[in-house]
Amino acid sequence: MEQIILEARNISKSFHDPITVQVLKEISFSIRKSEFVSVIGKSGCGKSTLLYILSTMDTDYEGELLINEIQMRGKKEAELAVVRNKHIGFVFQFHYLLNEFTVLSNVMLPGLKLAQYSEKEIEHRAYEKLKMLGIESEALKNPNQLSGGQKQRVAIARALINDPLIIMGDEPTGNLDKKNTEIVFDIFKELAEVYHQSLLIVTHDNEFAARTHRIIEMEDGKIIKM
Repeated sequence: MEQIILEARNISKSFHDPITVQVLKEISFSIRKSEFVSVIGKSGCGKSTLLYILSTMDTDYEGELLINEIQMRGKKEAELAVVRNKHIGFVFQFHYLLNEFTVLSNVMLPGLKLAQYSEKEIEHRAYEKLKMLGIESEALKNPNQLSGGQKQRVAIARALINDPLIIMGDEPTGNLDKKNTEIVFDIFKELAEVYHQSLLIVTHDNEFAARTHRIIEMEDGKIIKM
């Protein structure tokens, strides 16, 4: 069996403003290396709240979160920031690329922040990720010169730069047409099956989810089907 990359144990979350509303109820599941998992459910079911907790951005919850078998509860914010930068790659609905930098520089940013390699090595790695995604020819352009689909591929390259344990996506194809959605899906599938990358993708697109390795379906803050 492949190692467990991420494990949620009885995660619950409530908002208290002004009345207490429970938004997540005892969520438990795990993700193994090379697994491509999608989370689906109607708007407001708690998908994005869950992703926020699993990505260590929200620390106000009950239950346990383990990443690479290490307990995240009780870690200081500075420690969690290192976990996020080193072990989690993020792909959002909007690509959040900086137009004042080249595509290559955008991909390098998390690598420079982690500073595990020299700048020259990070540049080489960034170029390799762009090549892997078929957009190395765009490396020296600025993001505003690219199409929406190309921008999302740059965002995926950026998410991969530190060789994360898991890629987390929040509606990563929500802004794309059918053709580009297909391209992004194929990239994710290849990342899982060829490069043994774990992926957890929150999506509204049931067609997209149906082709992932496993679907976690949520309703009213609970997992109703897995």
